[in-house]
Amino acid sequence: MDFPAEFLTVALVHLLAVASPGPDFAMVLRQSRVAGRKTAIWTSVGIGLGILVHVAYTLLGLGLVISQSVQVFNLIKLGGAGYLLYIGWKSLRAGPGGELANANENQGPGPGVSQALRSGFLTNALNPKATLFFLSLFSVIIKPDTPQIVQVLYGLYMSLATAIWFCGLSLVLTQAPVRRVFVRFGYWAERLMGAVLVALGVRLALANRG
Repeated sequence: MDFPAEFLTVALVHLLAVASPGPDFAMVLRQSRVAGRKTAIWTSVGIGLGILVHVAYTLLGLGLVISQSVQVFNLIKLGGAGYLLYIGWKSLRAGPGGELANANENQGPGPGVSQALRSGFLTNALNPKATLFFLSLFSVIIKPDTPQIVQVLYGLYMSLATAIWFCGLSLVLTQAPVRRVFVRFGYWAERLMGAVLVALGVRLALANRG
């Protein structure tokens, strides 16, 4: 087995997946706008930890069960959709006097570390499309004769790479020029992020396993 080639394939496929706009991207963008750099970074770490959930149950063989069970899939799907709709609705209700309207990375109230971690973790862990992605990855690209310890290392790499990617995105989005744009557009930017999250929630709720 050519492990370097397999790892490079896994890394490339994962990079393409994590760079694609989706709930994780929208959540980090919103957190950067609403609460600043620290919260966005901890949210990104939470997203990376969420990856470990998908890796764990895929390695245990539960990913196949989830993908084949309409009831289980729909339960996870509706849970994830409901969470995105909840966050999106909160953003849509933002007004010019909101407590985080002018928050920046150095001052102003914001969520604590545990809340930011939880937001990122739930956004990723409750996304059933991630279940299908990892099931496909571990059944098509990663060969059956790849030692399980190597598969675990692949999962740890993808978790770390995801967190690093979104932490980098958080740093970019919270740079002073970008922050000034956020502050200038104020609560309208938050409402836009809310609309994006609601749209993603609706899309997720209506998605099938195909």
